[in-house]
Amino acid sequence: MARVKGAIVVDVERCKGCVLCVNVCPSDVIKMSKKLNGKGFNYAYPAKHEACTGCTNCALVCPDMVITVYRYKPPRQ
Repeated sequence: MARVKGAIVVDVERCKGCVLCVNVCPSDVIKMSKKLNGKGFNYAYPAKHEACTGCTNCALVCPDMVITVYRYKPPRQ
């Protein structure tokens, strides 16, 4: 059975930098940027795409719903 992989997309301009997504990510995929978005907040970004399992914890805990999670099955090798 193929393992399901995931990828996340963060709406950087809407992120308020609450860090909840970083704390709930079991794969340590999400980090906080040192840069600021248009509103003056440090924003979350996927630092290790390859480690994402598509668990959706980050999207579920985000109070502003700025994270979209995609799941896919990698091709067999």
